[in-house]
Amino acid sequence: MIVDSLRGYTKQALTRDLMAGLIVGIVALPMAIAFAIASGVSPEVGLVTAVLGGLIVSALGGSSVQIGGPTGAFIIIVLGIIGEYGQSGLLIATLMAGILLLLMGALRLGSLIKFIPYPIILGFTAGIAVTIFTTQVNDLFGLGLTGLPKEFVPKWGVLLSSLGLTHLPTLLIGLGSILIIQLTPRLTKVIPGSLVAIVVMTIACYLLKEYAGVTGLDTIGDRYTISVRIPDLVAPELSWATLERPAFTIAILGAIESLLSASVADGVIGERHRSNTELMAQGMANIIVPFFGGIPVTGAIARTMTNINNGGRTPIAG
Repeated sequence: MIVDSLRGYTKQALTRDLMAGLIVGIVALPMAIAFAIASGVSPEVGLVTAVLGGLIVSALGGSSVQIGGPTGAFIIIVLGIIGEYGQSGLLIATLMAGILLLLMGALRLGSLIKFIPYPIILGFTAGIAVTIFTTQVNDLFGLGLTGLPKEFVPKWGVLLSSLGLTHLPTLLIGLGSILIIQLTPRLTKVIPGSLVAIVVMTIACYLLKEYAGVTGLDTIGDRYTISVRIPDLVAPELSWATLERPAFTIAILGAIESLLSASVADGVIGERHRSNTELMAQGMANIIVPFFGGIPVTGAIARTMTNINNGGRTPIAG
């Protein structure tokens, strides 16, 4: 799509794309860190995925406005794969999923995604939402629990029995962030609520720690050391026999989420994306990113809508 977009490209279009790209970049990086941590990997893994994956999807994709990167839908899948196969297994599964996506696009299977029943998508998405919420209760309430059970019901049993350990300042920062994210769209659709929440609550956290003597408010820097080095190339060893199911899961979920995101974007900007080209771009992203230690890449609807709302209309913004 980028080739067509460059024909007749104007200075005004460049200005709009630069502004949209700047705002999406500011939003995408902290989201990438959050998704990486929730997926059980280090923050820089999320950053690498957002930068490299997003670049490849925009450069090679079939949508004018799609923004690629790590997304919440993959959190549970990534956690499961790492738990069973380790991080090296995740890299191999992501690489193989990229090959499958590339083949799906080459075989022109993109148009088949639209035949998946809507209730399946709705139920699947709701299930992911409940599961992700469960993984975040420990940090939201500041419980500080370790070694939580992996199973859903036993995990909730431990969480509910530990609510007496709630760290009130941590909970208030979390609830305040949620409130800001929900209320911001009523005031403006240009500035994303997540960005406002990050800025306001980071300042609030700093003031509470420095001037009110509040302790226990962990920051990213307290828990992680983020390297500023370009990651070294890694060489995953292919093992189809043990990882075909995780690879297939990543490929199917990536295809569905990316094409649904592109379809929603089409309805907003009045264009029509090229589904098979988009699948091949997603495939290339998931083939290349694992060599830099990244996690699965897919189209991200929240970042795509942020791009649209801030004037992005060509892949140059991405």
